Amino acid sequence: MKKQIYLILMASSLLLAACQNAPKKAEKTEPVSTRWNETQAQQWGIENGWLRGSNFNPSTAINQLETWQAESFDTATINRELGWAAAIGMNVMRVYLHHLAWEVDKNGFKDRMNTFLDIAVKHGIKVVFVFFDDCWNATYAAGKQPDPKPGIHNSGWVRDPGDLLFKDSTLMPVLETYVKDVLLTFKDDKRIVIWDLYNEPGNSGYGNKSMPLLKKVFEWAWEIRPSQPLSVGVWNFKLSEFNKFQVENSDIITYHNYEGPEKHQAAIDTLKKYNRPLVCTEYMARRNNSLFTNIMPILKESNIGAINWGLVDGKSNTKYAWGEPIASGDEPPLWFHEIFRKDGTPYKQEEVDLIKKLTGAK
Repeated sequence: MKKQIYLILMASSLLLAACQNAPKKAEKTEPVSTRWNETQAQQWGIENGWLRGSNFNPSTAINQLETWQAESFDTATINRELGWAAAIGMNVMRVYLHHLAWEVDKNGFKDRMNTFLDIAVKHGIKVVFVFFDDCWNATYAAGKQPDPKPGIHNSGWVRDPGDLLFKDSTLMPVLETYVKDVLLTFKDDKRIVIWDLYNEPGNSGYGNKSMPLLKKVFEWAWEIRPSQPLSVGVWNFKLSEFNKFQVENSDIITYHNYEGPEKHQAAIDTLKKYNRPLVCTEYMARRNNSLFTNIMPILKESNIGAINWGLVDGKSNTKYAWGEPIASGDEPPLWFHEIFRKDGTPYKQEEVDLIKKLTGAK
C-alpha cells in the first residue's frame, strides 16, 4: 500500500513539473504604444514651430512612380526646385510614395528616399511622406510612365493601392511589409516631420471599401511606433465615419480645405476642439477663392501648418483646374495650383512677395 501511494505521489509530481515546464500558449500582444497623448502632440508642435510649404512632385515627374523609380529619379530637378521653395521661406514638403516602386527595388527605393531627405535638409526643409492614396487613376504599372494629356489636371497621377487591392488577395501582406519596412528604416529620422498614412481614404467612389486598409495602416504603424507623428487628413466632412476614426487615431490633426476664408475658418474651429496641433496638408485653389492672400495669413496667425498644393508647373498639369480641361494645352487664364514656372519665375510675383513676408524670408 505504501509503495502504491509513493508511486502515485511520484507520478503527480512528475505531471506537475511537466505542466509547469510546458511551453505556454502564445498570447496576443498589442502594440507597445499607440496614439500619442495630448502632451506629446503639443510638444511636437512646440519643437517644430510653424510649418509652411507645398505638396511636392518634381516638375519632370507625372506621378509618384516617375518620381521614385531609379530610371527617372531626378536629383538635379529636386535640388533646384527645393532651392526655390527654400528661397521663399518654406520649410516643409509633402511627398507621395508608392508601394510598387518599393516592391520593384526595395533597397534602391529606400536609398532614393534617403537621397531626397539629404537634398531637402540641405535646403532647411523637412518632409511629410504619404503612403497610400485614393485619388485619380485606379491602375498603374512599373516602368515608363505615360505622357501628360494636354490640359488635363493630374492626367497621370495614380492611386495606391487602387483597384488592385480588391482584385489581388495577396496584396495586403505586401502592403504591410512595405509600410513596416519603410517606417522601421526611417522611424527616428529627424528629417521627417510627419507620416501621412493615407491620402483621402474613400475618395474615387471607394467609400467604406477603404476602411479596412485605413485601419490596418494605423495598426502596422503602431507596431513600429516611429518617433514622428502619424496622421491621416480629414478631407470631406460628409464622411463622418472616416473622420471620426481619423481624428481619434491621429497623433496630430491634419486636414484638406480648398474653400474660401469663411469655410476654411469653420473647419479650423471644428478641429481645434481636439486640442492637438493642426496642419493643413492641402489648400490653395485660385478658382475656388482659396488663395495665399486670404488663407495663409489665417493659418500663420493660428500657428496651423500651411502646405499648399503644388510648387512648380510640370508634368502633373495641376495648373489646370479639376473638371476644366483645355484640350489645346494652352495656359489657363487663371492657374489652379502651383507657385513657379519651370524656369523658376513666379506665376504671380505679388503672391511670392506675400509668402516671403509671412515666412520672414529675405
